This record gives sequence, structure tokens and C-alpha cells, in this order.
Amino acid sequence: MENTQYLGIDVGGTNVKMGVVDAKTGKISNFYSHDTASWRKSGRFVERLGDAIALELAEYKAIRRVGMGLPGTISRDRTTLEEITAIPEINGVPLAPLLRQRFTEHEFFLENDAAAAALGEYYFGEQKISENFIFITLGTGVGGAAVIDKKVFIGGGNAMEPGHMPSRNGKVLERNIGKKELLDLANSMRRTYNSTTQLPGDGSISTTGLVAAATAGDELAQKILDEVGTMLGDVLVSLVRILDIKTILIGGGLSASFDFIMPAVQQQLNYWLTPYYLNEMSIRRATLGNDAGLLGAAALCFDVKDGVGAGED
Repeated sequence: MENTQYLGIDVGGTNVKMGVVDAKTGKISNFYSHDTASWRKSGRFVERLGDAIALELAEYKAIRRVGMGLPGTISRDRTTLEEITAIPEINGVPLAPLLRQRFTEHEFFLENDAAAAALGEYYFGEQKISENFIFITLGTGVGGAAVIDKKVFIGGGNAMEPGHMPSRNGKVLERNIGKKELLDLANSMRRTYNSTTQLPGDGSISTTGLVAAATAGDELAQKILDEVGTMLGDVLVSLVRILDIKTILIGGGLSASFDFIMPAVQQQLNYWLTPYYLNEMSIRRATLGNDAGLLGAAALCFDVKDGVGAGED
């Protein structure tokens, strides 16, 4: 029987997570997580990563393919790290060739982490989605990907950086609605708000508190999230017009605010887009949470022509 297990690795600025993924079920086995900082401090990040991979492969000897999502840009041939902002010391490292040299019987597939997470949602998400969709991650920053015919759209190499598209206040979108910037906006609006609100006025608003206040019907909380939705909506209009993709998934840690940013997002879409787009528009909240990156990394190993993956019929 053909092996349908792959090793997925989600490299993040805080943690490196890996696990063995069953392509048919999406079940993760042998999950392992290590703090990124200690590997960085050792000065041998790539070696420590390789050691962790070796432990996984020693236990699952049938695995031949390893997929990895990384937080930054990668060479167009997907072998070399270009700009990994959270781990800059590995910039320029030919990671795939180095790993293939150490693990001579294995293949390694690299991709941007948001793009990998998008594939995770396609193959393993709770709802079946179109083969063509836009994926946006809202978290510490704003990431994104486009999947076209089940494949990550890379353009010239690293296409789809919605967080770096021009937005308000002479800033890119990420500098307006990334986690820190969202909280700066919330605290700023709170200082000038004179009506009743459950949001604290001492500059200590949290994202959890913001969503909780909105859930309770707090007017200021909804106004803050309307601002976020309007700015996100403007960027989505541009992406939809350029790519002609009408399915959008919103993921990331701040996607908990999905229900409260959607009215403003929809208002911008309704204003700028024609019925050709709007009649088939579908915007959903992603379903995999923190597992999306690891599952998507494993999905990089799939042969689309073989039809593997839980998201396949």
C-alpha cells in the first residue's frame, strides 16, 4: 500500500512545530514543538532543525517527503531562504539542498508559512472550498496567499503579500491592523470616546477583551473593529479585482474577530465590486486554527495528480 504519511514542519518566530500527517485523515502523530529562541542562541539553527527531523524520520522510516512552512520569502525554485525576518541569521541559507545532503533518501518542499496554511485549509479544513481562493492571516502581522487550481500562486517568486499593500495613514495594511497596531488604534479611540464602554481607559485593551466587548454589544468595540474591517475590505477589493477569485478565507489569531469585522468588509466589497463578483462571493473564517501551518506543510508533499488529501473527493 502506498505510503500517505508526510512530515510537516511549521517554522515560526516563537516555536518550531512538526508532526507526521496522514494525508487521508489529517491526523497528526508524533507532534513535537521546540522554542525557536534556544535554537537561535545555539548559533546552529539549521543543525538543530536537522536533528529534530532526524528523530522524526527515525521513528517513521517509511516517510520520504518532508514539507516545511517558513515565515518569509523563499527563492523561486523553493530551495533557498531569502528573507526570514523572525530568524534573520538563516537568510541566504540553501536549506533544501543542505537537508537533502544530510537526508539523502528524502525530498524537502519549502513554502511561505501563510501559503502552506492555505493548503492546509484546502485539504483538511472542515468545509470543502473552491480550488481557487484567497487566504488571509490576521495575527501579529497580516499574511496571505492565493491558491489557484490547488497550487500556491507564487508570481515572480513570492506573490501575495497583502500586509504590505498600501493602506491608510501612509502605512501598509500590516502597520494598521497587525496585533500591536490594532491595540494602538483601540487605545487611541478609547481615549477620545466619551460614552459608556466596558473597554478600559488606561491603555490596557487586549484583543481578547476587545472581542469580548464586541460580543457583549459594546458600541466602541464595534467601531474599532469596523475600522479594521474597512481597511481589510479595501485590500480585499484590490485582490479580488486583480486575481478574479471570489472565495476568501480569513485565519490567524485575530480571526476571532471575524463576525465583527465582516459588516465593514462586506460594505467595502458591496461599494467597489460589481454583481459579477458579488453574486458568487464567499468569505469564511478558516477552521484549522494553530494546526493549519503544520498540516499545510505536509500538504506541500502531495502530488495533486494523485488526488491525495482529506479535502479530495
